[in-house]
Amino acid sequence: MDGVKVEYVSIQDLDGAPGRPALVDPFGRAISYLRVSVTDRCDFRCVYCMAEHMSFLPKADLLTLEELDRLCSAFIARGVRKLRLTGGEPLVRRGIMTLFASLSRHLASGQLDELTLTTNGSQLAKYAEELKAHGVRRINVSLDTLDADKFRAITRWGSLPDVLAGIDVAQAAGLKIKINAVALKGVNEDEFLRLIEWAHGRGMDLTLIEVMPLGEIGEGRLDQYLPLSLVRARLSERYRLDDIDYRTGGPARYVRVAETGGQLGFITPLTHNFCESCNRVRVTCTGTLYMCLGQEDAADLRKPLRASESNDLLFAAIDEAISRKPKGHDFIIDRRHQRPALARHMSVTGG
Repeated sequence: MDGVKVEYVSIQDLDGAPGRPALVDPFGRAISYLRVSVTDRCDFRCVYCMAEHMSFLPKADLLTLEELDRLCSAFIARGVRKLRLTGGEPLVRRGIMTLFASLSRHLASGQLDELTLTTNGSQLAKYAEELKAHGVRRINVSLDTLDADKFRAITRWGSLPDVLAGIDVAQAAGLKIKINAVALKGVNEDEFLRLIEWAHGRGMDLTLIEVMPLGEIGEGRLDQYLPLSLVRARLSERYRLDDIDYRTGGPARYVRVAETGGQLGFITPLTHNFCESCNRVRVTCTGTLYMCLGQEDAADLRKPLRASESNDLLFAAIDEAISRKPKGHDFIIDRRHQRPALARHMSVTGG
């Protein structure tokens, strides 16, 4: 990528004055979607995401809530229109509602189209109404099974009744919910019909996700991997699946299930590379920017963030990083050595 420069598109800055240029990567893709991990900690230990006995980052290494606000605001000043807060589990971060409250000013100004989050649902009953009050309109809830015993086995620590109660409260608060379910071979592949009927029956979209080979988790990736091409073929025996031109800004490709009227998404990093229209970058809770989820190349934004009260150094670091954004990821399951594609865990990068 030597010699490649970032393209620029003029935008308005946060104060309405002529602003800094928006970010466009070397392949002409505008970066309009930022996912920010606010913590690597979680109150679950899902078998495809973490080892049961995790070593988490020292709290001193994490960006403060004020620094997270400043960093997110810098990206919004450069053209990001959608901001998703993730974890770990974002709602276990102490004081997290103050960050949502502060970031909501960008919704009010019109600089940001959407402020949202991905959650395991464990804390939704506590925070759903506050989230709605701070401008969050829709959320993603990770839920792989409706069987309580199986849920405990998958999450190791989780309680299905608590998550379902949280979903009830969130819907009552007026939040639109999309359910994300990781397809796990031999674990929940017999439940997809039930999940579809349940989610669509409650007015919620459902997205199925292939296992992503990130981090050592004490489980065999090859044992977990279930290609969604096979899942879709099986579902087609029961339902009519009509391809639709629907996008939420993420990598899912959607169909409409004729029999339920609901939408079903497929995220397929292994069987179908979804990189050609990638408009996303991710920042970890320590301020590390990953231009691609499936690559190790990264940029340290914490250092320039803390080096000056001005954002000039931060903007320069972002520019340089986006100039290295790759065309696609390198996800693959190492069948010979049973190793993940990348050493870092999903909880570190942000789910």
